[in-house]
Amino acid sequence: MFNKIKQIILNRNAILVLAVVAGIAIGDNAAHIKFLAFPALALTMTFSMTGIQTSHLRDYKHIYKPILAGILLNYILFTAVILVLAWWLMPTPELFYGFVVIAAAPPGVAIIPFSYILKGDAIYAIISVVSAFLASIFIAPIFVRIFASTTGVNSTDLFIMMLQLVVVPLIISRLLLWKKIYTRFIVPIRGKVVDYGFALLIFIAVGLNREVFFSSPNILLKVGLVILVTIFGLGHLVNYIGTKLKTNQPELLTQTMLVGIKSSGFSVFTAITLFGKEAAIPSAVFAVVVLIYLIFLSIKAKVTK
Repeated sequence: MFNKIKQIILNRNAILVLAVVAGIAIGDNAAHIKFLAFPALALTMTFSMTGIQTSHLRDYKHIYKPILAGILLNYILFTAVILVLAWWLMPTPELFYGFVVIAAAPPGVAIIPFSYILKGDAIYAIISVVSAFLASIFIAPIFVRIFASTTGVNSTDLFIMMLQLVVVPLIISRLLLWKKIYTRFIVPIRGKVVDYGFALLIFIAVGLNREVFFSSPNILLKVGLVILVTIFGLGHLVNYIGTKLKTNQPELLTQTMLVGIKSSGFSVFTAITLFGKEAAIPSAVFAVVVLIYLIFLSIKAKVTK
């Protein structure tokens, strides 16, 4: 029994599900720990980025292709679909702004390990994710200025936040890659720091909006529909076009993740900070759908072996 409980506690998927359940069940306490959102995200981003080994980039041919793919798929194509659907279906401006934050968020670092696990192109994933991360420093403030200009949010403040949550963690992660530190201290705990930091952010987002789960299921259905159509629809579209263009399978698999996976932890914190708790609902739902999508890709990879 103890071993089974331990397996559940340490399982990444189970941790996320438990965070959602806890947010619904005891989310009244989320307001008391909201102040932990920033340090939790900063720590999660830093440890996540230690998985990006920039030394792998030196000998990659035609490096401009994954750079352009990261920006085109994760920002241009993703944004075009999700914001049109959100503008059409969302009943309040705050919910729409929540989708603006998702569109502006950098790609999920999970793209890199899952590219490796599912036999995608891991080096392609690293270049694309790093490029899109760096681009997000400038793209995020632009998106907010264009799509949420009436809210009074200062794009300069968001630019500073991007430096704090993208550039600083990236620099610190390079220091943590020093072999003696990385092997002895970082590797044993990296996965759990990321999992539990991410779970804390989801708990806060769900907890602050727990009344929605009981009183407004129609909102959750609309939010879920937008996200499901965007992630699964774009993933299928990219896979279909890539197959027609005879893109090699490892690269194509990575592209299907690039077009739909964003940093949910980043979008949760940014939505709450800039637009309030209601704006974090899309990010909380997004995290769950991304998990479902990764499980779907894992099952698909096993079936097509």
